[in-house]
Amino acid sequence: MSHSTKLRLRSERRLKATRSKKGEVEIGHDTQRMFHELQVHQIELELQNEELNQANAVAQAALDKYTDLYDFAPVGYFSLDERGLMVELNMAGAVLLGMERSRLTGRRFQLFVAPKSSRIFQEFLDGIYSAVGRQYCEVELLREGEEAFSAELAGTLAPTIEGAPKLSRIVMSDISARKLAESEHKRIGVLAATNRDLQKEIVLRRASEDALKKSEARFRNLLYQSRILERRLRNMTHEMLKAQEDQRKKISRELHDEVSQILLSINVRLVIFAKIAETHPEKIRAAIGPMRRIVEKAVRIVHRFARELRPAMLDDLGLIPTLRSHINELPKKIGRTIKLRADASIESLDNDSRTALYRIAQEALTNVVKHANASLVNVSVLKTPTGVCLEVADNGRSFDVGLLSTSKWQNRLGLTGMRERVEMLGGQFSTMSAPGKGTTIRAEIPFRSTGRKPLVDLPSP
Repeated sequence: MSHSTKLRLRSERRLKATRSKKGEVEIGHDTQRMFHELQVHQIELELQNEELNQANAVAQAALDKYTDLYDFAPVGYFSLDERGLMVELNMAGAVLLGMERSRLTGRRFQLFVAPKSSRIFQEFLDGIYSAVGRQYCEVELLREGEEAFSAELAGTLAPTIEGAPKLSRIVMSDISARKLAESEHKRIGVLAATNRDLQKEIVLRRASEDALKKSEARFRNLLYQSRILERRLRNMTHEMLKAQEDQRKKISRELHDEVSQILLSINVRLVIFAKIAETHPEKIRAAIGPMRRIVEKAVRIVHRFARELRPAMLDDLGLIPTLRSHINELPKKIGRTIKLRADASIESLDNDSRTALYRIAQEALTNVVKHANASLVNVSVLKTPTGVCLEVADNGRSFDVGLLSTSKWQNRLGLTGMRERVEMLGGQFSTMSAPGKGTTIRAEIPFRSTGRKPLVDLPSP
């Protein structure tokens, strides 16, 4: 049902209600019909007028609402023509530009754009009128009497009646606070990155300080150890000088007491021999015998001195025969057995290694004879995957190995000399002693071959 039909029906109902109240008027049929039409039309006009008044009131309320929304919006609204003239703007736009609205209408918007943003704004305005679509940009705007501020512009082409000038609708927002926040955020990010770098630097410096402290402690320990070694070396030097002097004194005494007496005896025998040769030539043979025995004794003494200084057998026959010879010459004791087990391949060791092994075995056996009171001594010189191992083990008296690091033992050259000989060759020296198990001296040195063929092992005597 159309609006006009509805209006007609409403008019008919209102007219009927009016007649029922006033009563019928006696007039002609045609006149009555025309009068009826006029009355209906009048009522229609009244109804239309009421509707128009209501529509006008609604429109006025909407206009007031739109005006309030437009003027008091939190952003600025501008209507610009193609040249940038401000045709219309709201109060928020005037506040943002810092001038009264009446003074801004008709002025170019470009006057409030900072020079560095002029090209950006012109491209923005050209984009709107090129009908490309909604345009956006960020520009620096000038506010009268104040510093420039950052603004975000969003614009589009406004719908217009055909033939009317084109207008653009632009929304302007003050983004100074956002820009400041972004700047602060960037600054905070830079500060955070700097802080992280500083934290890393602090960690690295702490690590460096810890490393320096550890290095300092290690160097202090090394300095302490070097001082101990220096003191030990000084003591060893003194002991070595003392031992050399004692050895010289012993050799001098033995030369004086034994060799000198033998030579004096030989001289006396020669005088006697000369007299016998003059007076009794037939007794010369009998006189030669005692003199020969004295000379043989002198030769044995000289040989003994030579062996104590350095056995020639070590260079001529090798390490194994020299060890057997030394074991056979040790003082005999009832119930004591010394066994030797050796690998013939060790004879290919260089001279320094063989000498060191012999001296260590010699010193270890001397200590066993003097102090251990052992009934069984096992001497082994065997080849290992990394070198040669010398081991002298006895079942005699034990001692506290912990005392080796005290000053009492440091002044003795026996075990200290063995250790020094092994360490000079890059080897390892160890001493093990326990009650009921005796003492074991072990020296391990790296295998350094001289290229010579090993000598054939001599059978045990």
